[in-house]
Amino acid sequence: MKFSEIVQKLGDAAASNSLTSNKDCNPEIREVSAVDEASLGTISYIDGAKFAAQVGKTAASALILPADQALQAQAQEQGIAWIATSQPRLLFAKVIALFYQPFRPVGEIHPSAVIHPSVQLGKDLYIGAHVVIQPRVKIGDEVCIHPNVVIYPDSEIGDRTVLHANCTIQERTRVGADCVIHSGAVIGAEGFGFVPTASGWVKMEQSGCTVLEDGVEVGCNSTIDRPAVGETRIGRNTKMDNMVHIGHGSQIGANCAIAAQVGMAGGTKVGNQVILAGQVGIANQAKVGDGVIASAKTGIHSDIEPGAVVSGYPAIPHKVWLKAATVYRRIPDMYQTLKQLQKRLGEK
Repeated sequence: MKFSEIVQKLGDAAASNSLTSNKDCNPEIREVSAVDEASLGTISYIDGAKFAAQVGKTAASALILPADQALQAQAQEQGIAWIATSQPRLLFAKVIALFYQPFRPVGEIHPSAVIHPSVQLGKDLYIGAHVVIQPRVKIGDEVCIHPNVVIYPDSEIGDRTVLHANCTIQERTRVGADCVIHSGAVIGAEGFGFVPTASGWVKMEQSGCTVLEDGVEVGCNSTIDRPAVGETRIGRNTKMDNMVHIGHGSQIGANCAIAAQVGMAGGTKVGNQVILAGQVGIANQAKVGDGVIASAKTGIHSDIEPGAVVSGYPAIPHKVWLKAATVYRRIPDMYQTLKQLQKRLGEK
């Protein structure tokens, strides 16, 4: 594909990102690449001035650059075709989509699939080998269900949703349109509900449901539990990494990003546009406000106000945590100073 064709196909992105390019250079582009692994015929991107040195080192034939005239002039001197935008990483994502689309078969129901007669099937489906769909399930249009998926009774799967191999959708779960559930994920499993008694634990049946709104993505081997009553709900366009656990009755808002190994206890409430980095833990019933950012391994035991940036265990404001971390590294020296002072005072 010629560089000029790429620019043309990104016309819609150009309108929203003030796209400009050098039209004098029009190499053939065969694939995308990382900027430090590029070769002739590839296109990559530079995401800000701190990566500027890569412009002089890369072998890429084309680059997506930030709106920085110095970088653009440097690329031109190197004979590199360039596109400039206010959001290079976003535009690079759109370029990748021009060269690669994930495997998504359509229009086939494998003869080994077990589908109950009461199931309502939409149009243009793909249902792979050994899929099991139990009674009263509703499947929307253009849904893709890869091999070995199991869908329990009374569940709903929205239009264009993709269920990857070996994921499980348990009873009364509602999955919206344009969702992606990756391999090994379990949606709507029983919450961890047991009542203590003098003779041991009594199981509390989990009669509630789990709801994933439109555009939710759930990573491999993640689990989202249903509650005893009510619902566990994940807001639209929220994205979860692999090995995330969402406890029963939790409520997560829209457009959140949840990294790997995050764990939420039951009844957690998370607002909109929240970012939780890897291994963040949230305690039972804690509330996290809109726009909160929690850095890796943060332990949230109480409510966090909207817009806060927190770190540490237990969670404290990120700036305070940075100061505390600096002091922590100096504790051995401080201890030695304290011992010397004690020795001097003892001598007196």
